[in-house]
Amino acid sequence: MLHTVNKSPFERNTLDSCLRLSAKGSAILLIEDGVIAAMKGTVQSAKIEGALADHSVFVLGPDLKARGLAEDNVIDGVKVVDYAGFVDLAVEHGAHNAWL
Repeated sequence: MLHTVNKSPFERNTLDSCLRLSAKGSAILLIEDGVIAAMKGTVQSAKIEGALADHSVFVLGPDLKARGLAEDNVIDGVKVVDYAGFVDLAVEHGAHNAWL
């Protein structure tokens, strides 16, 4: 399953819910303000670093750019994708759960 998280982990607990309830092996795509969770060196970084053991984690590059965030500050192991990559993930995983 593909899970999308669109809220900042500093604003809402949607990332926590996603990580707690998503099945091992699921893919997580951080979009919109959710991309903030992919940044190195924050108090939220450990959550994503830990999730990488059980999940594939992706971040939408255009949303990083729109928020002035640099790809080289993304946590190691998190893959940056473009819109075509987003579509590929949706097709590959079939089922989608949006954490709002």
